[in-house]
Amino acid sequence: MSIAIISSRGQITIPAEIRALLSLNKGDKINFIIDGNEVKFIPVTKDIRSIKGIIKKPLKPVTIEEMNKTIKAKGGQK
Repeated sequence: MSIAIISSRGQITIPAEIRALLSLNKGDKINFIIDGNEVKFIPVTKDIRSIKGIIKKPLKPVTIEEMNKTIKAKGGQK
């Protein structure tokens, strides 16, 4: 259980372990949901454009024929 203190401006700091667990970063958005006497927060799913550049482009374009040839050569083995 983690505890946060509300500032004079109504702000709280989400504890580091919770931010890490939910992969929250500066600027991320959170939905607050009131459920009876509890408040739940759910991270807003990131837009695909926000993760642009995480996966690098292949060094050399590969044709479908080359992909099929490689798959056939590997015989479906991992």
